[in-house]
Amino acid sequence: MTMHRPINNRGARVKRALSVQAALEWAFRIEKAQLELPPRKDVPEEGFGFGLEYVLLQRAALGCKVDGGQYKMGSYTHPDADVIAATVAGMPNSLGGVRMAISVAELARAGITPDWMPGVVPRCVPVETKRNQHGERSTTVVVGTERVLTRGKWRSVEVLACPVTWRPHPEQIASARRGYGDWWQALGWIQDGLVVGGMLREVEVTTAMPKVRPWKAD
Repeated sequence: MTMHRPINNRGARVKRALSVQAALEWAFRIEKAQLELPPRKDVPEEGFGFGLEYVLLQRAALGCKVDGGQYKMGSYTHPDADVIAATVAGMPNSLGGVRMAISVAELARAGITPDWMPGVVPRCVPVETKRNQHGERSTTVVVGTERVLTRGKWRSVEVLACPVTWRPHPEQIASARRGYGDWWQALGWIQDGLVVGGMLREVEVTTAMPKVRPWKAD
């Protein structure tokens, strides 16, 4: 899919405004940009990464868009999509490094956001259940004995209890939402990098961001 910029009444090209998430999805899902992760030596961690510097140097030297590698032979990727992919590849270790770069790219390629478990509420449920001809019943365990007076006689009886747990466990939900928060911070870094880098020719990345905590009520 080739992106054509509209022309204003002065004959000048108008950049296409996209949020950072939409720009990522356009680059990886529509343009099929590839995430290249070359060794990054002697590059400050908090810089905008090897990717942007590499693309900038290559463009300056060649005066054209950089070929993405042998797996892109015979196909065309929009130059802006390559810049976006290169920015993602430069993800600093403080935000997850290569692991986060791959996650951001794959989520964008699929057109989805991280699963923060929307609407999920922990429920107290039996640890184990058993089914027989009478239906499903919670499994019980013996936790002690007691002596009770029955019909004038003392008898020992077992005290039974049903072990329970929380499903999903609150920590599972918290972990999923921490993962969403990490992804959100990574998108903020990418947004800043694309704006500061100023290398996009036909795309303008806006300040729009996904909700920072979508599980919170407005």
